[in-house]
This record gives sequence, C-alpha cells and structure tokens, in this order.
Amino acid sequence: GWLELWYQQKINIRTLVPSGAEALVRMRHPAWGVVPPAYFIPDDKDPHFRALSEFVVGRAIEDWRHLLESQGPVDLSINLPVSFFADTHAIPDLRRAIPTHPAFGGLLIEVDSIEVIENPELVVDVAKALRLHNIALTIDNVGAEWPSLMELKSFPFVELKVDRQFVNGSADDRLKQTVCRRIVELAHDHGARVIAQGIETRADFLAAHEMGFDLVQGYLFGKPQ
Repeated sequence: GWLELWYQQKINIRTLVPSGAEALVRMRHPAWGVVPPAYFIPDDKDPHFRALSEFVVGRAIEDWRHLLESQGPVDLSINLPVSFFADTHAIPDLRRAIPTHPAFGGLLIEVDSIEVIENPELVVDVAKALRLHNIALTIDNVGAEWPSLMELKSFPFVELKVDRQFVNGSADDRLKQTVCRRIVELAHDHGARVIAQGIETRADFLAAHEMGFDLVQGYLFGKPQ
C-alpha cells in the first residue's frame, strides 16, 4: 500500500493547453516519507519486477476512470521496461486492462530509447501489435544516440521525448539545439509528435517553440503531483 502514481502534465507548446499527463511511480514510506523510484525500482531479475509494472498499469487505468468523473477524459502515459513485453502474456493482459469506455483516447507507453536501440525487432513488433488495441508506444529519453533510431526497419511510434539534458539550457547552447532539431526532424518525418522534457525556464520554452517541438513538460508548468 505504499506505492502511488504521481502525474506531470504535458503542455501543447502553441496553445499552452494541457495535453495529457505522464504517470510517475513513487513510494510513500511510513517512516522515510516520499521515496523516489531510483531507490526502490527492482531490476528485471527481481521476482517483484513484473508485479511493479502491473501495478502501474492497473493504477493508471483506475486513475483515468477517476479523472473522467472529476474533470473529463485525460490521455495518460506510463513507463514500462522492454523486458515487460518479453512475457507472452504482456500484450493480452494490456488489452484486457484497456477501458471500453467511448471517451478513452488510448494509452501511451513510454520505453527508454536505449532499450529500443538494443531490442529493435521486439519493440517494433510490440508497437505494431499494441496499436491495434488503442495502445501506442513513445520513445523516451532520446538524446545523442538518435541516429540509431533511423536504422529501425519501421517506425510505429507516436511520440519521441527528448532527454532533458539536451533541453535544459538549450536556449544558450547551440550543440543542444542541433541535437534537438535533428530529433524533431526525425519525429516529424515519421508523423510522430516530439516532446521537450525538462523545461524549467522561459528561455528554454521559447527555444523549444522555435525549434518546432509539439509538446513541453517540466517544472516551468508544474511538478509531478
């Protein structure tokens, strides 16, 4: 009973209207208070590893139903490791968890870019299979390794999220701007949206707007809550 999901909004960079939210797992320990995931996320050999991923899926769907009643439908995204999909039951289990409510706009699953590059065939096949069931994959934390994504045999992803280290401070760093622009081009060439993570200053927001990002996320607009 210590685990929670906190949410951080994604903001449309042109209208400044909220455009969904990302679920982030936290632990509220009775003695230590709120514990960030770096201190309790198990590795993929831990017997509780899959159970944690299943908690995230189940709680996010519960929260979606709560949000639907309190403020209307909200598009949610969750983070899952590639190893979760190595289990043959993963896709059928996800399919059964998805709400049949007509207001449900779909679930986004964020997968780290390094894991995508290391497991390209699995991730592409999973993305194709999930899109048939109103679930889509986002490539998270895209950074200097972005050229490797150009080698994928197909590109069934709906979003790319640029690593915060290339967004934060990009207003004054041409190298960071170059990386961001290339990732924006890669995403748009494949009809995908691109998100700037780690927006903390007005200057970086204006830079992201000028570089062609579609969505932004960061402390300038709100912390996870």
